[in-house]
Amino acid sequence: MKKSIGAKTFLYPMPVFIVGTYDDNKKPNICAVAWGGICCSKPPSVTICLRQATYTYGNLKARQAFTISIPPESRVKEADYAGLASGRNVDKFAVAGLTPVASEVVDAPFVKEFPMVLECKVTHIVEIGLHTLFVGEIQDIKVEEDCLTDKGIPDITKIKPFSFAMDSMSYYSIGPFLAPAFAIGKDLMK
Repeated sequence: MKKSIGAKTFLYPMPVFIVGTYDDNKKPNICAVAWGGICCSKPPSVTICLRQATYTYGNLKARQAFTISIPPESRVKEADYAGLASGRNVDKFAVAGLTPVASEVVDAPFVKEFPMVLECKVTHIVEIGLHTLFVGEIQDIKVEEDCLTDKGIPDITKIKPFSFAMDSMSYYSIGPFLAPAFAIGKDLMK
C-alpha cells in the first residue's frame, strides 16, 4: 500500500546538467542544475530551472543563452563543485581544473572535458515561484567522436552520465540496458 508523503520535489531520475553562461564581463561560469529536461521536439528545446538568487540566473537573463555540458561519471567531483560554489566569488572553471570553450553558435561557454554539450538560446522565461523556468531552443549538440554510435548519435554507455537523487542528496550511475523502447510493450498490444 502506498503512503502519502506530501508535495515534495522527488522525481527519478534527475539529470546532472552543468550549465555554462557568461557574466557582464564575459567571465565564463558553470552551475549544476538537476531540475530540467527536454520539453519539445520541434523546435528541439530543453528546460532548466534556477532560483533568482543565483549568479547564473542574472547571466541567463542578460545573455539569453546557455550551454548544458553533460558530465561523465569520472567527473562527479567537478560537477558537484559546480553546484556548491558561486561564480560571483570564484572562477569555478579554474578551481575545478576545467577548460571553458566559447560556443560558436550561442553566447555561452561549455566544458571541454565533458563529452556532450547542448548549445541553447533562451526562448521563454517563466517565473513559477521560488524558481524560474528557462526554455532553451537547442541550436547544436556537440559530442566527442568516441562517444557516438556507428549511426552518429550519442551513446549513453560511452558518455556515462549520472543522475541526482534529491531524497538522499546523492549521485547514481545509470544502470544496465533493460529493453528496447517502443518495442517491448508491443506484446501487450495484441
